[in-house]
Amino acid sequence: MADFREGGLDRPARHALAWRDDAFYDEAALDKEMRRVFDICAGCRRCFNLCDSFPRLFDLIDATEAGEIGEVKSGAFGAVVDACTLCDMCFMTKCPYVPPHPFNLDFPHLMLRARATEARKRGVPFAIRQLTATDRNGRLAGLVAPLVNWASDTRNKLARAILALLAGVHRKAKLPRFHSTSFVARARRRPVAVNAGAPARGRKAVIYATCFVNYNNPGIGEAARAVLAHLGVETEVVYPECCGMPKLEQGDLPDVAARARRIARALRPWVDKGYAVVALVPSCALMLRSEWPLLLPDDPDIAALAAATRDVSEYVMDIAAKEGVAPGLKALPGGAWLQLACHARAQNVGAKAAEMLRLIPDFQLGVIERCSGHGGSWGVMAGNFDTAIKIGRPVARQVASAPRAYVASECPLAADHIVQGVQILHETEPGAGPAPERSWHPIELLARAYGLMDGDARG
Repeated sequence: MADFREGGLDRPARHALAWRDDAFYDEAALDKEMRRVFDICAGCRRCFNLCDSFPRLFDLIDATEAGEIGEVKSGAFGAVVDACTLCDMCFMTKCPYVPPHPFNLDFPHLMLRARATEARKRGVPFAIRQLTATDRNGRLAGLVAPLVNWASDTRNKLARAILALLAGVHRKAKLPRFHSTSFVARARRRPVAVNAGAPARGRKAVIYATCFVNYNNPGIGEAARAVLAHLGVETEVVYPECCGMPKLEQGDLPDVAARARRIARALRPWVDKGYAVVALVPSCALMLRSEWPLLLPDDPDIAALAAATRDVSEYVMDIAAKEGVAPGLKALPGGAWLQLACHARAQNVGAKAAEMLRLIPDFQLGVIERCSGHGGSWGVMAGNFDTAIKIGRPVARQVASAPRAYVASECPLAADHIVQGVQILHETEPGAGPAPERSWHPIELLARAYGLMDGDARG
């Protein structure tokens, strides 16, 4: 059989990050590597429509007299780095030059290296450090949740103006709400009975709560517990701390590595007892099973945790494939749009959320394989929000063109961003369909189809 690429037909692979070596932060070496990679990207241009990094890069090169990367000044590269959301879609879905190809391209991790170099040299800005302290913010906001939610509402123009001034958050960006009672606290107070007659009876799983579900949307966690119990799975809810994805986005690799060690140590006893580790947000699953092993490839706790970690939709579909799901699913009228979250796709396990929702009988499901544009903490910043809306506009337009009862994504931030994008379309483009009142996680829809979740209010 012919070999169609110089690197052979082996599966793509990522190299461990040498972030503990001083050479990783050498600015001259970084500049040389960026120029090498950018030159290859400019000759290919397959990723032109993934995010704003590539259009910015190509514009810089095309604006030179010779149209060559050599004429672009290094100081201009910051705009390319800033626009990367670390979605991993260029590496996972577009780039033909990833390892084992000899070009050895990993654009997202090159952008991460650039941010880590900047963070080591100048530090992470104070406002960003405060915004990404998710556990502290969640605990404090939970004490006065109604006040925080009132202040962060986009209709509160004075409070949002102050937030924009102090933290650089765009005045129109929708921010996550906080809850007075965390998911972990609710799980302790509300035991869930396991369905003794379910096909998967005997399975055990630890639900890694994630900071977003724990503080911002406990309803997702409660839906997951209810569904897994109905399928026969005995669950424990564990949340040592945030996985560090917001810190990774800022290049704070020492902080992420320290979190990884602590969380892996805390979860190792459960893994050793045969529990699966189920993450409720794909970004967190990606951290546990992919990013952490690349930061700390020799840590046995992290290796064990990575092997045991599953995304919640992936775990449900594993049950469906091996034991079969419990009966009782009923139709959900009105259908749904499902956006396949970038960090779910980056785990390379298939469209498990779509497969899971197709278990619901007579369910009209439209699947969108395109980035929402949000990019985590990146998308709410004043300098990025308009770009985030622009990148997500094709998704919003598809949703608005044929309204359905539900809009869902495994990434809650992406789902909310899509809803806001549809709202903006409805306000600015005649003929755009109305925006849904809220977004959903796919596990919530499965819980509703089983009759395990009542009403539309978020947990």
